[in-house]
Amino acid sequence: MNMAGRGANGAGPRDLRRHFSHFLRSDPRRLHFAAHSHHCWPDVTREAQLTAWDDAARLIDDKWSEVLGPVWSEVSAGIARHLNLSDPTTLALAGNTHEFLLRLLSACPPDRPVRILSTDGEFHSFRRQIARLAEDGLAELTAIAPEPFETLGDRLIAAAKGADFDLAFVSQVLFGSGFALTDLVGLVDGLSAPGRLVVIDGYHGYLARPTDLSAVADRAFYIAGGYKYAMAGEGACFMHCPPGFAPRPRNTGWYAGFSALSAAPGTVAYAQDGSRFMGATFDPSGLYRMRASLRWFDEQGLDAAAVHAHSVALQERFAAGLEKRRVGALSLDRLVVPLSKEARGNFLTFEHPDAQGWYRRLHDACIVTDVRGTRLRVGFGLYHAAEDVDALLARLWECAP
Repeated sequence: MNMAGRGANGAGPRDLRRHFSHFLRSDPRRLHFAAHSHHCWPDVTREAQLTAWDDAARLIDDKWSEVLGPVWSEVSAGIARHLNLSDPTTLALAGNTHEFLLRLLSACPPDRPVRILSTDGEFHSFRRQIARLAEDGLAELTAIAPEPFETLGDRLIAAAKGADFDLAFVSQVLFGSGFALTDLVGLVDGLSAPGRLVVIDGYHGYLARPTDLSAVADRAFYIAGGYKYAMAGEGACFMHCPPGFAPRPRNTGWYAGFSALSAAPGTVAYAQDGSRFMGATFDPSGLYRMRASLRWFDEQGLDAAAVHAHSVALQERFAAGLEKRRVGALSLDRLVVPLSKEARGNFLTFEHPDAQGWYRRLHDACIVTDVRGTRLRVGFGLYHAAEDVDALLARLWECAP
């Protein structure tokens, strides 16, 4: 199954573009290479969107029994299968991962600033929130520099052993570089401590790199969603919640009590499974799209290993073209994580002082990439085939000075 991302002879990536016809034909000239930011959705998700609408019309008030019953049961089982989790009930759902961050923070001690260990390379939703709490003395952040990448895991573990942190929050794949922390078991072993919440932000890892949580499921939270590689769009995020950790987050919604069995008189009841981290009413259409996307993965014989192999094959084809003719910011000697390093996600990141200018120049040429400060990111997904990489190279050479 791991070779499903390549052609029948194993020589190159499969051509799956016919499954993305609605997105791709909306602008035939556009070359969209920001799969790490906003992935195109397979056509089956459009049908799923209509199913969500039809279910709302058919069931009206009773639709939540369908959404939180059969729909979520199938989605959570699919997520658990791709992450090698034995129990789908450890999963909670939310409209975005920021909700989960707030609930995790609300499970930390309330009588002093929350002590947090993380990196300088975390995504904005985490960095901004923690910075704002720190302004009011509600959080204390120890941020470890991501580079040098080779020692990041060791430096995080050393820092974890040197202080009494309440929360350790680390990305599986760093969004600003594409570097991947591949030894999640060793990382969680080193970060774990009594009373500490260990959280892996897997948004750039889920269905982008093979991820097996079976050995850490009893100690680590894992957060991801459908916006990127799961190809389900917005509004469908999830968190694996290890049993017994943070049983009563103060930031809570009424869905967190659906399966609560009992509570002491005068106290708020919580479920014991992952739903203890649930919130309140949300737009369920994202779950329908994710269900359709997960079904499509199964029908196509795809898993995270296949997706990653597909992306790597396209990355290598792109790099071979750049070796023949460099294009300004897109020069192999500017790669933040060299192509020789296997510890990377499904996008390439180029460091250049005029990355912003190059992003605009490419956008004007109908090439969609992504820029973060002085770093230009180019992502490769299942809606790309080898011909798309060749077309990208040809247009890059046209617009290069």
